[in-house]
Amino acid sequence: MESMSRKERLLAAYANKTPDRVPVTPDISNMVPCRLTGKPFWDIYYRQDPPLWQAYIDAVKYFGIDGRFIYGNPQVRTDDRTTKTEQVLEKRPDRWLVRTVVQTPAGEMSRITCFMRGDPPTDTEKLIKHFKNDFSKLRYLFPRVQGFDPSLMQAQKAALGDLGILITNISAPGLHTFAGLFEGNLEAATYAYYDEPDLFAELVELADRAAVAKATCAIEAGTEVIQTGGSGSITMSSPDLWRSMSLPTIKTITRLCREAGILSCVHSCGKEKALIDACYHETDLNSVNPLEPPPMGDCELAEIKRLYGDRLSLQGNLHTTTTMLLGRVTDVRLAALEAIRAAGGKGGYILSTGDQCGRDTPDANIFALVDVVREFGSYPLDLDAIDAEIRRLRQIR
Repeated sequence: MESMSRKERLLAAYANKTPDRVPVTPDISNMVPCRLTGKPFWDIYYRQDPPLWQAYIDAVKYFGIDGRFIYGNPQVRTDDRTTKTEQVLEKRPDRWLVRTVVQTPAGEMSRITCFMRGDPPTDTEKLIKHFKNDFSKLRYLFPRVQGFDPSLMQAQKAALGDLGILITNISAPGLHTFAGLFEGNLEAATYAYYDEPDLFAELVELADRAAVAKATCAIEAGTEVIQTGGSGSITMSSPDLWRSMSLPTIKTITRLCREAGILSCVHSCGKEKALIDACYHETDLNSVNPLEPPPMGDCELAEIKRLYGDRLSLQGNLHTTTTMLLGRVTDVRLAALEAIRAAGGKGGYILSTGDQCGRDTPDANIFALVDVVREFGSYPLDLDAIDAEIRRLRQIR
């Protein structure tokens, strides 16, 4: 019998407490909600019809999952001195090409974004063509925050209601975030780090200042959780580079959250174990995701629970391709039960997937996760029943 709302359940689990049952929130923050609209993806990502956050709420209702709403937007106000113009360069049946020109007091920058019919957008031309030459313009992309407008976040919170928790996502600086600015991607960003260390250090400082300011605004605007870190923050870098660029920001943001009495989490797909250990010992972090298993990541769920579960709540870690995209319902049920057995314990665990379920993930596989927690996820866990079902499913594989 469920006795908590979806919001209450997730807040309890994020705080490393015991909810009424294991929350279930597979990572469907992008492609699956877009697919469910039945519209070309450029309608959602470019035309905001509907905005992605609304499509996600609709998906939460459809699947019956506990909503992990990561789109909380405090609409920061800045002393922005740039102007932006957009031009649709080409419309094909499968893609739109859009050029954005950013005019700064130091000169012009531009990018081209490819908006796909059935996939998320990607920048095919990046803003930074030559790091040293473009840096005087790049500074203007990090204006000082002067305040915020809470109206959108209030509307988002009202639309979400008790279906889940409202999270503001604020990436920490690092090669994983800067790569998207550079023509040449991660390789170019890495060369810039080593070729122009002083300028790159200033870029990190600018990004840190912006992240901390946004976190302060989000807290004042009423966010319930702040998620920091960033996709591939160690996989696209190294533990040492992550420590020098990202960890200071994570320390500050998690401290601000603790002082404000709200929860914090870190997202980092790919390799994450070194990050978890550092955050466990050196930050005020509450929760970590998505704990991807090998070969995508380096996290064995039972080991992470044993080492860090006394303080950190855990979210993960079903394989998004082998299990969720390509697996059968019985494969999903088995993996879900094994995850609950490994990390469910007395709470502090959220059943989820690795990073981002693919667009064509079968609906039946997502519904299977919900069925598992309703059948076997109530606290206190019936470990004998879980073990019996695991044995049965292993026999029929």
